[in-house]
Amino acid sequence: MSLYTETFYANELTELFSDRESVTKLLNVEAALAQAQAEVGLIPSTASKIISECCVVDAIDINALKSDIVLGGNVAIPLVKQLTKAIKNRDFEASKYVHLGATSQDIIDTATILTIKEYVVWLEGKLEVLQHALVQLTKDHVHTIMMGRTLLQQAKPMTFGMKSAGWLEGISRTRTRLNELKSRLFCIQLGGAVGSGNANITTEVQMAFAKNLDLNASFPWQSQRDSLAEFASVLGVLSGSLGKIAKDISLLMQTEVGEVFEGAEEGKGGSSTMPHKRNPVGCALILSNATRTPGLVATMLTAMPQEHERSAGLWHAEWETLTQLMNLTGGSLEKSVDLITNLEVNKDRMLQNMEITNGLIYAEKVSLYLSKSLGKMQAHESVKKACTLALQQRKHLKEVVQEMHPQIESIEDLFKPENAIGNSVVWTENILKKYS
Repeated sequence: MSLYTETFYANELTELFSDRESVTKLLNVEAALAQAQAEVGLIPSTASKIISECCVVDAIDINALKSDIVLGGNVAIPLVKQLTKAIKNRDFEASKYVHLGATSQDIIDTATILTIKEYVVWLEGKLEVLQHALVQLTKDHVHTIMMGRTLLQQAKPMTFGMKSAGWLEGISRTRTRLNELKSRLFCIQLGGAVGSGNANITTEVQMAFAKNLDLNASFPWQSQRDSLAEFASVLGVLSGSLGKIAKDISLLMQTEVGEVFEGAEEGKGGSSTMPHKRNPVGCALILSNATRTPGLVATMLTAMPQEHERSAGLWHAEWETLTQLMNLTGGSLEKSVDLITNLEVNKDRMLQNMEITNGLIYAEKVSLYLSKSLGKMQAHESVKKACTLALQQRKHLKEVVQEMHPQIESIEDLFKPENAIGNSVVWTENILKKYS
């Protein structure tokens, strides 16, 4: 276990990715294979029963297994040896039918899918919690006015509800992607040595094997890695969406901005030398994970053009890569739920920050208003000049515009933030209707 496991990963996933659980999944696959072969009459049912009963993790020496993987090149080879020995000690005849007709990749890939399926159940549950939290945050701030920023500069007013609605939509789209992927992803891998089957790996065995594991039957895909690559890509997109939320919040937490804050907690966000600081530590961890995940996705994509019917190295490159990707994305999601659920929003500071530019943020609104009488180009140039003068003379833009165009009356409303947020409220309410 790494010193930083609890820092970057999700604590709730520790057991799923443990050595014991990984071996359990492999043994479940071996047991399901024996059961399937017995169901179609290829091996005695008594042998299948004994094999299944012996497929328990406590029958395996995990430390010896890990050492022997180096010699075999994958975990299935030493696992089958240990399993066969354990069964032989109980019933020699039954030991003849262990791993019958299968190849190592059949067992490893199918066990991987079992792990992914369990992980996706957890992922969907957390995504639902995060989506509900984002819906509530958006509802609470439909009318909360703040500055919209482009290229890190104040641009024009919008609402915080509209910003969080954007976060919400990104998470919602990932939920849709994940759901659409399931039918392609949750499939068995069972094809024997080169994927063509044999006397003990038949269509009937595939069907029974899939049913026993509650997976979809499938044409062998041992060197066709598109579904795993698609899954990795969805995780990469999700990690990026979570990173986007964390990036926005960390920027809004800056001392000079101070519009939102991570939830306060004893000992959280402090500095080892500066007692006054309140650091965006949750955001930092989410952004750290989002920085690492694209490279892992790239590795999964790079591993796709595998040689012939089994790759020398590209298949192997997926094993830890995919586990790390799932762990990092899970960690980001777990931390994002906490981040959004406990987010503190300073509405007063948002309004205060809108006055920093002395009205320059309303330049677009003024330009559109003046275009009705001056024409678009002339209005644009006039407001541009007014902005320059306002900066030079350190005056409010409203005052400069009034001096330049004394004939124009009633421009007070142009400088009210609630009149400069465009369709923020309407569009945010439309988004919320999707989730009500």
